[in-house]
Amino acid sequence: MDSTDIDRFDTSRFEASRNRLASLAYRLLGSATDAEDAVQDGFLHWQAADREHIKVPEAWLTKVVTNLCLDRLRSAQARRERTAGAWLPEPLLDGDPMLGPAETFEQRESVSLAVLTLMERLSPVERAVYVLREAFSYSHAEIAEILDITESASQQHLHRSRRRITAERRRDGGELDPASARRIVEEFLTAATSGRTERLVALLTDDAIAISDGVGGMAEKLLRFDTPQRVAAVVRAGLKPTAAKRRLAGGTPAIHYAHVNGAPAILFVIGDQVRGIATFDLASGRIETVRGIAAPTRLARLTAAWRRQEPDTPLITQW
Repeated sequence: MDSTDIDRFDTSRFEASRNRLASLAYRLLGSATDAEDAVQDGFLHWQAADREHIKVPEAWLTKVVTNLCLDRLRSAQARRERTAGAWLPEPLLDGDPMLGPAETFEQRESVSLAVLTLMERLSPVERAVYVLREAFSYSHAEIAEILDITESASQQHLHRSRRRITAERRRDGGELDPASARRIVEEFLTAATSGRTERLVALLTDDAIAISDGVGGMAEKLLRFDTPQRVAAVVRAGLKPTAAKRRLAGGTPAIHYAHVNGAPAILFVIGDQVRGIATFDLASGRIETVRGIAAPTRLARLTAAWRRQEPDTPLITQW
């Protein structure tokens, strides 16, 4: 095998791991864009390595990409961006390979927007241990090797991260019934666009909150609204159609139902461009969290995925 054939073979070995590495990096960083960059950096490390002496490429690549992600999480720029109050995970449309394994509840939960947000409160190493164990089922011995820590330290980090996420998780809603979830979201949308505030409040939990990056994603800090009444008021104001809003949006959006990071969502689409989304965390048949995301940089990958699929009939065609 000449050098060109060897390079092709080694490249194909990396490509076979790309989706898994991207899924790992996304969970660690909460950003598809940053995850792609980390995986590409991992490829450059792979090209520069003495590959003949790498016995288990998958393990080697996992270690390299994990530590590249930890470097990003520890960087001064990342800390500034993530503590400035305007950070949200980048949402992904269900079916995106970057969401990765989804066979178990723990794997699906680890990529939810709620848990990705809570993982921001963990240290980088705690976050890595949590993701490697919960989403990818690595043993503590393997995690210790990846992170250059002891098995005992890995166990302690996992215990702390689980405890913090469980304690700060607003509610364990369990698995969603897809039909019920869609019905609740459709009722929510109907009430919001018709201005029925009382019905909106009835669909919300007593401690419901709404979080938004602002109209067009331009808010300097995330906007947060507490209490069902405040949430209902801001949702009604935001979703009630007006001519001024249509001009601001650049047209009349069709509103589609979708699943984003495993949660029910509505997408506001003009042409083939997703202009904004709202995702919903449900508990006991009601809505506990609404997340509004409109920043184009946060929606770029989701929009690209949307364009590749055949959309279903919109919930609303003339908003």
